[in-house]
Amino acid sequence: MAKGLVTLIGGSGFIGRYAAHALVRAGWRVRVACRRPNLAQDVKVAGPPGWVDLVQANIRNPASLARAMDGADIVVNLVGILYEAGKQSFETTQDEGARAVAQAAQAAGVSRLVHMSAIGADADSKASYARTKAAGEAAVREVFPEAVILRPSIVFGPEDEFFNKFASMACWPILHFVPIMPLIGGGKTRFQPVYAGDVADAILAAATREDAAGKTYELGGPRSYSFKQLYDFIFETTDRQRLKLPVPFFAAKPFAMLVGLAFRIPLTRLVFGAPPITGDQVDMLRSDNLVSENALTLADLGVTDLESVESIVPTYLWRFRPYGEFHKRENA
Repeated sequence: MAKGLVTLIGGSGFIGRYAAHALVRAGWRVRVACRRPNLAQDVKVAGPPGWVDLVQANIRNPASLARAMDGADIVVNLVGILYEAGKQSFETTQDEGARAVAQAAQAAGVSRLVHMSAIGADADSKASYARTKAAGEAAVREVFPEAVILRPSIVFGPEDEFFNKFASMACWPILHFVPIMPLIGGGKTRFQPVYAGDVADAILAAATREDAAGKTYELGGPRSYSFKQLYDFIFETTDRQRLKLPVPFFAAKPFAMLVGLAFRIPLTRLVFGAPPITGDQVDMLRSDNLVSENALTLADLGVTDLESVESIVPTYLWRFRPYGEFHKRENA
């Protein structure tokens, strides 16, 4: 018998798949609320038949949120974007959307709300992403004071948008002739990547532990890396020899802004997918993305056996090697 029902708002995304699996494994039924359930059928395999359901919901539609939370014991808000496109702005998604989810959860009478934010959330940041993450946290605390807020660093896993993005960029055909990739800010920004499975375990703990109520946790992996070190790791893992060209922030910002504007055009996104960089992301790179010294962490949620970048990332970056899975590295 199931322990209860958990609604994952935005549960069809990268982290949602891992969260659904962790919750079902722990005995919870899961309702995945997303804008396009027809494109999220793969999430249903996170559990046995009947344990994972899909429903349509949009954070801009209060009635759909109410339906998604009807009968739920716990709500987890995983909605967030890395760049703006169409109606998906940082403000509507990460600020107003966070408030809408919290209000719906309060009205539904759920026992626990878990809100996914990010390390770097800062009301005074130059980056809209960081400012709206901070505003979303404030809105959640105002509406649902006992909510648990999780702030992960870069999250990695087979579907991630960090290691996959830069490995893909290293494969661009033009780099066969000009093997140079830009290193914004000289690559000094530091990150503390955390595995998606460990984040899912944190979500489970945040949703079920009594002592987690009302607290904020920062989620980071077992070690930190500079941007340059992560570049080197990606190039070594994919056996792509690329020169790293340091680009100062003042030079990177205007170019990245133009790229971001170009990718606001639907046709550009249709052809090229996600933008390689935006002006807002350049601003985010001005600050390290590390767990704060005095923050509550994964360990405080009982998640201590953490996966490392070195143990997980090579298992999915092999497809970016010149000859794929069976490629033999020249210096191996």
